[in-house]
Amino acid sequence: MTLPETAVLVLEDGTRHVGRAYGARGTTLGEVVFATGMSGYQETLTDPSYAGQIVLQTAPHIGNTGMNDEDTESRRIWVAGYIVRDPSRVVSNWRANASLDEILLQDGIVGISGIDTRAITRHVRSAGSMRGGVFSGADADLDAEEQLRIVREAPEMTGRNLSAEVSVDAVTITTAMGEKVGNLAVLDLGVKQATIDNLAARGFEVHVLPQDVTIDEIRAIDPVAVFYSNGPGDPAASGDHVELLRAVLDDGLPFFGICFGNQLLGRALGLGTYKLPFGHRGINQPVLDKTTGRVEITAHNHGFAVEAPLEGSFESPHGYGRVEVSHVGLNDNVVEGLRALDIPAFSVQYHPEAAAGPHDANYLFDRFRDLVVATQKDAK
Repeated sequence: MTLPETAVLVLEDGTRHVGRAYGARGTTLGEVVFATGMSGYQETLTDPSYAGQIVLQTAPHIGNTGMNDEDTESRRIWVAGYIVRDPSRVVSNWRANASLDEILLQDGIVGISGIDTRAITRHVRSAGSMRGGVFSGADADLDAEEQLRIVREAPEMTGRNLSAEVSVDAVTITTAMGEKVGNLAVLDLGVKQATIDNLAARGFEVHVLPQDVTIDEIRAIDPVAVFYSNGPGDPAASGDHVELLRAVLDDGLPFFGICFGNQLLGRALGLGTYKLPFGHRGINQPVLDKTTGRVEITAHNHGFAVEAPLEGSFESPHGYGRVEVSHVGLNDNVVEGLRALDIPAFSVQYHPEAAAGPHDANYLFDRFRDLVVATQKDAK
């Protein structure tokens, strides 16, 4: 009987967990975070917002439905590494055409299994997200102090701009479905396919643009609106995207931002952002829509948030009129949405496209379409 290969998870505070090698062999480094979804691991793995992060699944049994060609959110797996407790030994789903193990190997994702993920989650909740490394193959035998040194020399997430790593290199266009509203400029900071599909379904011809696009290149497609996608990294390190957004707002174009796009709208309006202790990652986060009073169960993936007063309206420090917090996270009162009252712009911190569910917030795409149509009527 062949014994399983050893793998070691090392956190920057010196915590170590020994388990089994999973996926590719070698060393991977990143910020260790946990995701609380009970399902949807394929969507999690292929979400570009997880670039630079070693993702721990709190659900103990992962891989039972395998991988398929329909549920991927982008062109590859983006997580820096993967931590699971009990990977499934068999695939049990008629849609699967590969096992999770096979795709992890194919995309070179180093992981670890067979460790106490509950203990690690509790540790990260107490100590905060931190750098870590997974060592397997020959690297599992490195001296413990050497492994720790390697982890501590890895870059921190604070101050990192990862947009260029996940964005498209050239413009891609998705045709509008039904009656066309107009051309939509989507800045790809790590956009998910479900977002593109939802926008096209609302009548937008979706032009997905590289993250280094200029305001003149945006104007050249004659857009009816601009959309900023989700994505990884620290919003404070994306000054160029903030300046681009301010040019969009100055042009009077309607704007909608999701996740990273929400943080960048906040900065464009003159608000600050900060790093959360351990972030929100999962598909079960309660959010209050202050406009309707409705509580939504939503999908999240963010480690940074916007600083803004939760009650009443306030003046944009950068001169864009009145702004209010439109959505609030009910677990910890984090700002989950912004709405400008004097210009056509709003954003949410969570994911209304949520391909793995839930779908409570999908109405936001309709709200965006309605905003664009109303702005077009006002311009006539």
